[in-house]
Amino acid sequence: MSIFLAGAGPDHLAFPEVFDRFAQAVSQRSRQEAPARVAVVVHDRGGNPESLLPAYVDPLLARIPLEVVPVLLGAGAPPNPSVFDGVDGLVVGGGLTPAYWEGLAASATAISRVVAGGVPYLGFSAGAMIAPRRALVGGYRNRGIEVCGEECSEGLAELEIRDGLGLAPFAVDVHAAQAGTLSRAVGAVAAGLVERAVAVDENTALVLAAAGGDSFEVLGHGNCWDIRWSDTACSVSVLQAD
Repeated sequence: MSIFLAGAGPDHLAFPEVFDRFAQAVSQRSRQEAPARVAVVVHDRGGNPESLLPAYVDPLLARIPLEVVPVLLGAGAPPNPSVFDGVDGLVVGGGLTPAYWEGLAASATAISRVVAGGVPYLGFSAGAMIAPRRALVGGYRNRGIEVCGEECSEGLAELEIRDGLGLAPFAVDVHAAQAGTLSRAVGAVAAGLVERAVAVDENTALVLAAAGGDSFEVLGHGNCWDIRWSDTACSVSVLQAD
């Protein structure tokens, strides 16, 4: 399996590598005589999630034959977890992280099961943040002290850690250097909310070979900032693509 957690939304021009690698992983997973079935999960604050599908689907269609399984959040009841049965790949889009968490919380066990069974997962921004076992879903304050800009709060005041999809053993933050959320990831570890977090830059992804894997590959053009608690302080390692 492969788990791709990207630090921003889809940009097939600036960061085609993540689509290349995911499409390759899906092709290896799918039956060669039929198009791959890929579930694409999207949420739109404006209430029209279907309009966002092309940004995720078109770059994949340019690479592999594809049968799209749209999973549209925010249009009523959460999706039935059975929608993820039998898929060859799973894409979870970007946007409002708490909305993705609310929409997929009931499907966490189903998603974790199919990914553990070898289905590749690609999470963009919000889709990356909700992927871990313990997910940082937003906020800009820790005990009332600002740790990043309010514009990055996701509509939450205090930092919030919730049970995620169980695909990574560390919390993930996104838009790290570009939006200043690196300090939020550091703040979450320093406050003891999580033991480890990885903040991912834009045009960058971390790639896990398996759910729960401790080490990861860096894909793209920026940094992954690996933050861990060590004795009485945080340590930060800066990792780049080879």
